[in-house]
Amino acid sequence: MKPSPLQETKALLVIALPLIFAYLADVMMVITAKMVVGRLGAVELAAAGIATDLSYQMCIVLMGFFSVVGVLVSEAMGALRRGQALPELVRGLILSGLLGLAATLVVLNLGPVLRLAGQDAEVVRISGPYYTAFAFAMLPIIWFGVLRSFAAAMMRTGFVMAITVLTVILNYLLMQGLVHGSFGLPRLGIAGAGIAWAVSMWFKCLSLAAYTFWLVRREKLPLNKGSIGGPRAYGPLVRLGLPVAGIVALESGLFAATALLSGVMGAVELAAYQMVMGWIAIPFVISLGISEAAMVRVAFFVGADDAAAARQAGNLGMVVGVAIPLLLVLIPVFAPGFVARTFLEPSDPNYAEIAALVAVLLVIAAIFQVFDGLQVIASHALRGLRDAVVPLAIAGVGYWIVGLGGGYLLGFRMGWGAPGLWWGLAIGLAFTATLLAWRFELLARRWVNVSSPSDRSSR
Repeated sequence: MKPSPLQETKALLVIALPLIFAYLADVMMVITAKMVVGRLGAVELAAAGIATDLSYQMCIVLMGFFSVVGVLVSEAMGALRRGQALPELVRGLILSGLLGLAATLVVLNLGPVLRLAGQDAEVVRISGPYYTAFAFAMLPIIWFGVLRSFAAAMMRTGFVMAITVLTVILNYLLMQGLVHGSFGLPRLGIAGAGIAWAVSMWFKCLSLAAYTFWLVRREKLPLNKGSIGGPRAYGPLVRLGLPVAGIVALESGLFAATALLSGVMGAVELAAYQMVMGWIAIPFVISLGISEAAMVRVAFFVGADDAAAARQAGNLGMVVGVAIPLLLVLIPVFAPGFVARTFLEPSDPNYAEIAALVAVLLVIAAIFQVFDGLQVIASHALRGLRDAVVPLAIAGVGYWIVGLGGGYLLGFRMGWGAPGLWWGLAIGLAFTATLLAWRFELLARRWVNVSSPSDRSSR
């Protein structure tokens, strides 16, 4: 039976709100880690920053791949096939474990990658002890993503929020202790930061694993002999996960390329880019939490064969996911100095120039963040319908040809500078969001029409 719009909105928020706070806590973890390492010096901060960015990008792509575990579990629960839910999780953990070990080996050998990327020799040297320790955080980060997706499908995300907040505190204490020798811990410098990440991520992963074990026993989800199956049983996970990972890689690559182009323009433009990105990370993670909720709700109704409810869940997710970030537009638009002062001291000699550019970019970012939220929710809602190949093509054109291509044309060829680069991003995201939202409505409405009683009686 299709829930009312109010009931569905409540269900979305029950899943989304803990995820939103968990994602915000993750952002705070990265910020506090940079603050602690930054006290060692600019070179150490650069070394830890570039190693973390490259390593985390691999995690983000792999977590995108395995987010579809939530789709498969939720679909099974909606179809009342409870016996399929736990095998889907186990297959996700097995495959993510193998890929996580491969990612760990890559990070352990990050030095040659940094040298090939043309990084400063001193940065490469100093980063060695850091990424050697950070490599052992890769597997728990990826496993945590799989378990989080399962918790979302089961509408049990409160523990995810609680353990993430607790991990932020633990990570800060370990960082402060192992990097600077506080709290009686050995002073290990930049290597201590990598160790702190590894210990914190294993704590977070094992805590959620214990909770998942309890949840599985509480819900009495079966795992029968042979239910995991052979290689063919991984087919649905791989077929849906690969294009999703492609979409995530395209999006993360877009922002990496934009950062590089901002750096080509100059230090002022790069600093302004970092400040604006630091701000819009907040509305983005709000939309991300809502997108995961919309994804599992759509998948649940797909399993229940309720086309009208699936369409409602996706559309409500898009409405809610755009409405909440819209409220945050008021702060940077009407108080642009707030963002600049948050990241840079007014006494800095470049403050006035950077703050003026930030004020201009924040107006563009107000448009940018609305469409950025819409596209991520629409993309996740389509995953709930098991539609990822066409969205991958739309993202490729929208992100790279329209977005980055348009930004390069406006910023460099037409001389608009950093605002031109950001206008290109905004146009590209608007293009992508519109097409993805339209495709979800098209597919969902077509399914509703096919499922209608009048249509079935006429066939």
